[in-house]
Amino acid sequence: MTIKTALLTGTSRSAGLGFAVARQLAELGYHVILTARDVSRAEPLAEQLRQEGHAATALRLDLTDQASMREAVDHLGRTFGHLDVLINNASGMPDFRVLSALDADLDEVRSAMEVNVLGPWGLVQSLRPLLAAAPAARIVNVSSLSAMQIATGLDLGASLRAPAHSMSKHMLNALTTALARAFEDTPILVNGVDPGETATYPERADERDRPAAESARGVVWAATLAADGPTGGLFRDGKALL
Repeated sequence: MTIKTALLTGTSRSAGLGFAVARQLAELGYHVILTARDVSRAEPLAEQLRQEGHAATALRLDLTDQASMREAVDHLGRTFGHLDVLINNASGMPDFRVLSALDADLDEVRSAMEVNVLGPWGLVQSLRPLLAAAPAARIVNVSSLSAMQIATGLDLGASLRAPAHSMSKHMLNALTTALARAFEDTPILVNGVDPGETATYPERADERDRPAAESARGVVWAATLAADGPTGGLFRDGKALL
């Protein structure tokens, strides 16, 4: 029997969305590969899942480092030979307090684009042979409500809150659409998921934020879609946003 595999980027905190998604996929029988720029932060989380009886591996993966990406892909190829699920969860938000595109620091914009757009893009390209080797792979790009400011003119109380982050997530949504079209003649489905306001930093959470485990369900839904599932969309809790 072929082992179902799922790789998640940005899984370095026990309270994070990525770890909540990893646990739920592990509970469904996936061997989850938790990745982080500093593998020493992902390894304790993988060990926790193993202690719970699940299959889990920690792997170093820096989306801004091509050598790191190649090493991770080579390891996956040697160890598993395929990849059933890729979840681009890693995200940079360097400008949370900036409230206008006119005040954006372009170095922060470049940083956000590197992590939120170019990293996932390059990772999909690198993993393409392993995704194609799976029976029906799923790619999930974790997006953000912030991107909706640009796509729909959503008013978040500012001219463009966190412009670097928002613009990069908008571009990630465009990438999701482009990848879905590129894979349209294959069994691979590509979707974006907005997890909603999530208490990934419980010490800073407010009453609107929901537990990571609750937000994770929408990501897991997109990661486990049936063959006739949607592709190229943006969803929250399984419901289309765009």
